[in-house]
Amino acid sequence: ALLLGYQLAAWTLLLIVPGFSEGGKLMVVPMDGSHWLSMRPVVENLSQRGHEVVVVIPEVRWQLGRAVNYTVKTYPVTYTREELDGSFQRYLYTHLKGQPFPFNVLSIYNTSVAVFSLLFTHCKSLFSQRELMHYLKHSDFDAVLTDPISLCGAIIANYFSLPPVFFMRGFPCNLHYKANQCPDPLSYVPRLFTMNSDHMTFSQRLKNVLVDSVEFLYCNGFYAEALKFASEVLQRDVTMLDLLNSSIWLMRYDFVFEYPRPVMPNMVFIGGINCGERKSL
Repeated sequence: ALLLGYQLAAWTLLLIVPGFSEGGKLMVVPMDGSHWLSMRPVVENLSQRGHEVVVVIPEVRWQLGRAVNYTVKTYPVTYTREELDGSFQRYLYTHLKGQPFPFNVLSIYNTSVAVFSLLFTHCKSLFSQRELMHYLKHSDFDAVLTDPISLCGAIIANYFSLPPVFFMRGFPCNLHYKANQCPDPLSYVPRLFTMNSDHMTFSQRLKNVLVDSVEFLYCNGFYAEALKFASEVLQRDVTMLDLLNSSIWLMRYDFVFEYPRPVMPNMVFIGGINCGERKSL
């Protein structure tokens, strides 16, 4: 597993560094919104360096698209822009409501399930487009670049037996650490929604343990629809860790701003990727 991580990391670096690789072919299955705003400069830069990039997106979207020098393939979906906007507004309102623990966890969980269930329907629509799926199957892609939080790109990569490259900021339930088998000590790694720091009192550590004990149920419910669909298209029972296995993780944040913790060789921190270029001093 360690050797595979090094090999995948080396492949990605060769794509990014100019002059080392020519003519690579990359499928991109992005996440909409701010996720895409962070990924788009990478996609454009890869295209400028001679790689053939195909971005696969739904027709109903927010920020996706606006092709510069790469190919965009679109497909119809079953929801409208109004439904998409309304679902996100409810999601945003719940996060800004400022409820106390544990009511904030329950409210955010329910709205998150609703918005991601709606967003995931685009993945089902993609698989129903026979002509587009035939094109993707026979295009001889080298890899899939995707934000894994919606799981659609991970399912596509598994379906076409392509190596996935994950580009992301965070993942529920610390799944990006669990998928890479990183040590994850509850004694000082705060869990989502606890508002704890890495210096916890005894009662805060107990709270941390309680939240961690329900994270498995939390994420299984959160991704239940996606896992069911993945099992259908892949024709085998799959888990979250199956879909997130053997990947390069391009972590879109800086290690110095996170809690100190062990990471694996296939987890690469790229926190400065969205920083604007400044003039020389």
